Amino acid sequence: MKKLIAGCLVMLLFSAWAQAQTLRFTAIPDQNTARLEQRFGKVAQYLANRLKVDVKYIPVKSYSASVNAFKNDQVQLAWFGGLSGVQARRAVPGSQAIAQGEEDQYFETYFIAHASTGFQPSDEFPKSIAGKTFTFGSKGSTSGRLMPEYFIRQHFQKAPKSIFKRVGFSGDHSKTIALVQSGSYQVGAVNFKVWKHELKEGKIDTSQVQIIWKTPTYVDYNWTVRGDADKKFGQGFTSKLQDALITMHDKTLLDSFPRKQFIKADNSMYATILETAIEVGIIEK
Repeated sequence: MKKLIAGCLVMLLFSAWAQAQTLRFTAIPDQNTARLEQRFGKVAQYLANRLKVDVKYIPVKSYSASVNAFKNDQVQLAWFGGLSGVQARRAVPGSQAIAQGEEDQYFETYFIAHASTGFQPSDEFPKSIAGKTFTFGSKGSTSGRLMPEYFIRQHFQKAPKSIFKRVGFSGDHSKTIALVQSGSYQVGAVNFKVWKHELKEGKIDTSQVQIIWKTPTYVDYNWTVRGDADKKFGQGFTSKLQDALITMHDKTLLDSFPRKQFIKADNSMYATILETAIEVGIIEK
């Protein structure tokens, strides 16, 4: 019996050690799931080679699920949007934003409209969208919900449900484009990087849907690591991870995001996102 107990303890200890040696990461599901699997499988291999630890990508079905996985230590690293990153770091003290895409310093949301609306591109906020049907992306999206809602409230001084005939949440940016293009919604808000990618891939019919307004720029996506990463993977691991991300020069990997390169980031860069989320009522003060 003693030998059996001792054997079980050894197995448990080995299991815990093995889990500690596997860096698990996830990403907000902002695009088609199959595309995300392909992208992050390659990233996992790159990080494993650089960090000399096993790395595994863990897919999730929603923005909130990515935050919960991070909070519950099911993943130790995540590719978050500005809002989900703030939510995750508030849930896990000591966690840090360590990298962002070069373009994430100057992110934009595009307001898009179906051709039947007759709306045309403008530098001015399109107040004529009032009374139309409108879809955001995910409820937890920075570019698909938080920032467009902020600008909508700023210009109308009302909540979206008091402005539009019907308000929806598509779940991701690709679906937002598809819903507006099909006419299911007359207007929508979409991540500008996803729009450009879908356009390049030939998935947008510009005779049916077009950009009518571009928001002012704001900071967005980020790689965030748990505050206990050094304890789990060894002293200095967070710095090594950051270095691996900002020296990721493989164009194939970068194009899949798509980003030109990753640069250093820190929590202070996302203070405005937190303030905006509190103002809109998504995060409690």
